[in-house]
Amino acid sequence: MPDPAVRRHRRALQLCFGIPGFALATWVTRTPDVRDRLDASTAEMGLVLFGMSIGSMLGILVAGALVARFSTRPVVITGMALVLASSGTTALGAALSSAPLVAFGLLLIGAGMGLSEVASNVDGADVERAYGRPVLPALHGCYSLGTLLGAALGAGGAAIGLPVPWHLAAVLLLTSTLFVLALPGLRPGLGRATADPAAPAPAGRRPALDPRLLMIGGVVFAMTLAEGAATDWLPLLMVDGHDMPAGLGSLVYAGFAAAMAAGRFAGGPAVARFGRPVMLGGGALLTATGIALVSFADSPTAAGCAVLLWGLGTSLGFPLALSAAGESGPDTTARITFTSRIGYVALLAGPPSLGFLGDHRGLRTAMLPVLLLTLAAATLSPATGPRPTPTPTPTPAPAPAPDEA
Repeated sequence: MPDPAVRRHRRALQLCFGIPGFALATWVTRTPDVRDRLDASTAEMGLVLFGMSIGSMLGILVAGALVARFSTRPVVITGMALVLASSGTTALGAALSSAPLVAFGLLLIGAGMGLSEVASNVDGADVERAYGRPVLPALHGCYSLGTLLGAALGAGGAAIGLPVPWHLAAVLLLTSTLFVLALPGLRPGLGRATADPAAPAPAGRRPALDPRLLMIGGVVFAMTLAEGAATDWLPLLMVDGHDMPAGLGSLVYAGFAAAMAAGRFAGGPAVARFGRPVMLGGGALLTATGIALVSFADSPTAAGCAVLLWGLGTSLGFPLALSAAGESGPDTTARITFTSRIGYVALLAGPPSLGFLGDHRGLRTAMLPVLLLTLAAATLSPATGPRPTPTPTPTPAPAPAPDEA
């Protein structure tokens, strides 16, 4: 059993994973209402969402170097502060019907998630080593649990017509309180660059880009893009593509988040029994099935049920691929950081570009590139298995000495 400091750190990380999910899901479920307040088209909403893309790319690109210099704790704190500030900024932007201010609020949450979650994944890998068993899937499950709670409250707020600014202000108060509770458990000094050659590589170092790591990166990109596409567009997809009321569209996203959380919390035993490649490959196919039904089925009921397949299929993609990256070669921390960057770029920066396709072809058609990428992820899933152990070359036995006369 790890020492109390590690256990406190794990509990703090559970909150640090859950808070961004809660804040992001609140925004997602109120997207139709914000769109109406801004009087924006689908393409214009895509431009607003690019604020999150810009922020996430900035945060992800500098997170590794900041962790290497300052350690994970200050990076997590800075990132979480930006996530909290985003709720206040988007609330003000919605109150003023200001698209630039809303976009700036999304830039803050993107940058905050890019910083805090890269550093939190480095911390999670350290906690996982201390426990000696998988911990990252459950930590990412806390993110999904946060999205579920945020989506449920967001759907309720949309159903009763709660004004978006008041809703986001309440979220700011709640998430600030939770982060104050998490702050004492964050351990200092993790991830900082060290002169010890035997220590794990610092987070800012770039690992060797071998084919195995690149294939794992491909799996991460496809699966997190599928998650991000649902996060950014699912309520609008249900409202505009399947003629659902705004409250019901938000409830469908809550179902997606519930399926994600269930898959992450319950996935550990299944991974232990069937292995990472089987679970990732099967999850990718399940995701593709869900997206196909949402895109092609004309029944809103069938589309709403298919969202559960979409969520369950994507649930283990990111955490299992991170574990595979950490085991794929030397420089574990650098490999996890590199793969995290790919994942968060796909999660936060990829989906807004789908808005331009959705504006011309509809959001149902815009999901087809995501469908194709998840099928590609299924073919790459064998790369996430355990790294083969080199077989030692047998040493030939010495020839027997010749008999002497």
